[in-house]
Amino acid sequence: MTNSHSWQTLYINVNLATMTDGGNSYGEVNQGALAIAEGKIVWLGKEADLPSYDASKVKVIDGKSQWLSPGLIDCHTHLVYGGNRANEFEMRLQGKSYQEIANAGGGIVSTVTATRKASEQELLASALPRLTALHQQGVTTVEIKSGYGLDTVNEIKMLKVAGLLADELPVTIKRTFLGAHALPTEYKDDADGYLDIVCNEMLPQVVNENLADAVDVFCEGIGFSLAQTKRVFEAAASYNLPIKVHAEQLSNLGASELAANYDALSSDHIEFLDEAGIKAMKKSGMTAVLLPGAFYFLRETQLPPIDLLRQYQVPMAIATDANPGTSPIHNIHLMLNMACTLFKLTPSEALAGITCYGAKALGLDMSKGQLAVGFDADIALWNIDQPAELCYQFGVNPLSALYQAGKQVI
Repeated sequence: MTNSHSWQTLYINVNLATMTDGGNSYGEVNQGALAIAEGKIVWLGKEADLPSYDASKVKVIDGKSQWLSPGLIDCHTHLVYGGNRANEFEMRLQGKSYQEIANAGGGIVSTVTATRKASEQELLASALPRLTALHQQGVTTVEIKSGYGLDTVNEIKMLKVAGLLADELPVTIKRTFLGAHALPTEYKDDADGYLDIVCNEMLPQVVNENLADAVDVFCEGIGFSLAQTKRVFEAAASYNLPIKVHAEQLSNLGASELAANYDALSSDHIEFLDEAGIKAMKKSGMTAVLLPGAFYFLRETQLPPIDLLRQYQVPMAIATDANPGTSPIHNIHLMLNMACTLFKLTPSEALAGITCYGAKALGLDMSKGQLAVGFDADIALWNIDQPAELCYQFGVNPLSALYQAGKQVI
């Protein structure tokens, strides 16, 4: 891409987990080197194959036999919200049912109430520690959904706050409009009336203010029907916005298959996904986003169809699903471990899920998620002996350095 005269930073004496082979391997290059210029990766390979360069003009960093990987990608979060639901966690452990908690003012309604009451600055202040935790674990790209405002003013507010987070930390933020997350209490018996607002009022304003990179829908018995989901997809398509879908988490309504008809980026949760849905996802090039944190926190028993996803070679991404109700977890390393222990992914599959396939789930697979020439120099340096260590333990952070677009940020 460039000759060595333009190199700005060069890592030597380092091992590379390039993640260019998907989940089949780490794409290892032992005793390697990697060069950066203008925020991009411009050379990588065996250190023994390095072309000549002017060491007086290049910042040379000794990697001390550590490992470089792509910066990590959390492709499904709900980081912006008001309040918390710790009281419901306690109630559930005391034997209260979902309905009893909802009748007591709990559930998503309580988060909507708290989010509506909070100012932009209050939402920003509460979200920043969550994002900081992920960033310090090596995350350089995060997707953040709206969906706790459930009216135009507050959905817009959430998306604006998500954008403001990018000014606070050197993290790439992708924003997803999830107005069709649940029914607000004022529309509890009028889902179609609420979708009128989502499609005809919220979405046009989101587009006019350039506040979203994609549109998402929660298609489920407790969310929106297949026909209602299609209506939102049609509206998103009219604005050329990519779509994603919360699908097949609690039942199989066929939302993944529907989303495939719209060339969706991903279908997320998918514990109840069937073979027809997987075939449709494969044909349209969709990514399956697995969310082990929600599976764990809700004590689910229906595992995602991992073997079928492998059989049809559907890419599997992993994400935290960080949210106040069903996955209040802000630890990407724990997701790696859970993906292996709960879902029986291999460590290389799990790491692919938060690098190359996490990028694919966000439509960023041509610029992020791999160590490859021409890709963004979002790079993490790890004090580990082998990449599997990133899945093996959590709670001890092995991150040595982090780069975003070639600039060291940790």
